Amino acid sequence: MLLLAALALGCPAAENPNILFILVDDLGIGDLSSHGATDMRTPCIDALMGQGLRFENGYANCPVCSPTRASLLTGLYPDRAGVPGVIRTHPEDSWGFLDPAATTLPQVLKPMGYHCAIIGKWHLGLEIPNTPNARGFDHFYGFLGDMMDDYGTHRRHGINYMRWDAKEIDPKGHATDIFSDRAVDFLKGRAEKREHPWFLYLAYNAPHTPIQPPADWLVKVKAREPGIPEKRAKLVALIEHLDDGIGRVLAALRESGQSENTLVVFTSDNGGQADAGARNGRYRGAKQDMFEGGIRVPTCAVWPGNIAPGSRTDAITLTMDWFPTLCELGGAEVPENIDGVSLAGLLRGGDAPAKDRTLIWVRREGGAKYGGKDYHAIRRGPWKLEQNTPFEPYVLYNVDADPEETQDVMDEPAVRNELGAALRLHLQRAGSVPWQRSK
Repeated sequence: MLLLAALALGCPAAENPNILFILVDDLGIGDLSSHGATDMRTPCIDALMGQGLRFENGYANCPVCSPTRASLLTGLYPDRAGVPGVIRTHPEDSWGFLDPAATTLPQVLKPMGYHCAIIGKWHLGLEIPNTPNARGFDHFYGFLGDMMDDYGTHRRHGINYMRWDAKEIDPKGHATDIFSDRAVDFLKGRAEKREHPWFLYLAYNAPHTPIQPPADWLVKVKAREPGIPEKRAKLVALIEHLDDGIGRVLAALRESGQSENTLVVFTSDNGGQADAGARNGRYRGAKQDMFEGGIRVPTCAVWPGNIAPGSRTDAITLTMDWFPTLCELGGAEVPENIDGVSLAGLLRGGDAPAKDRTLIWVRREGGAKYGGKDYHAIRRGPWKLEQNTPFEPYVLYNVDADPEETQDVMDEPAVRNELGAALRLHLQRAGSVPWQRSK
């Protein structure tokens, strides 16, 4: 699909726009009604997709949580940020440590006058120096850990990781409602302090497992979708409840009079989890896979007066591209030696990143399936070389001609060798960054 230019609508580009970055957790690209789900009702996210620029080739930096979040906040590939895998409570099952030398997005935006807050899931460290406040955020209200064992009690391994800045808290209610309510309060409060722009990173843990929608939402889905399987019904209800929460946040943005000077970005950290009932559209694979279903994510950007409603782009982008984009739009100098490419020109109706740019995915994981090793994918133009565990051979696909990744074309030796060499150079470069905390 060709780019429908994001033309300015007659208004000058805003200086230092507010930034609302909404990251959801494990939302498959096929699990929005705007993206083809016929058993789903997601009017708020659907409306957002239509109000600005929709990315048809938006990718997450990794098929799992922590690495993508590290890339968003540093502009680096996950392994270059020290987070090749998931950060967890127990050291023997934790595969990353956010590099103390990496510059984070709030550290760049704050000198430009931004008030920087995160509400929701952090998942980049459980203690100083890798807590939100220690890495540059002025305000944190949310969950430090990887996942909640229950959306109502908010514990992980029996530990309470809910924090208000450094203070342990124990709020009541469904986690999605808690984060939505807090974001609404934040937006109302910032409306009274117009002298400073703000950056709100709103990171929901929905629809990550466990799939626990509020009971009334599940009843509504079952009544509307007779015969829907129980597993699917629960996921649909959880996503629809999430959509409602996002709708309340966006309504607060409008009602507080701040929407006209706010850039809103929406995306997911990776593909949907297949055994939880998620669907990833036409694409093969799911969360944890380097197949397209594990890394393609629904993405859009809305910026009134700058991005035309209904715009779409085929530009191939990664989560890490938002780091230099938000730096540039916030008037900050983009740090040197990052891996992301600014999308600011694209948002303003200009050029997209080069179609033949080289993109790399790395994940490290434990257990018998992964053995504490990495597995990878690399894409350049239409060609994608990948593996889905460290113990299987690489396969090569032409994803333009074969987006479902059904036909291995490893008999293209020149392409295979070229991509393999580029991947090895990346691994050498990333190898200088430790992923475990030094003792």
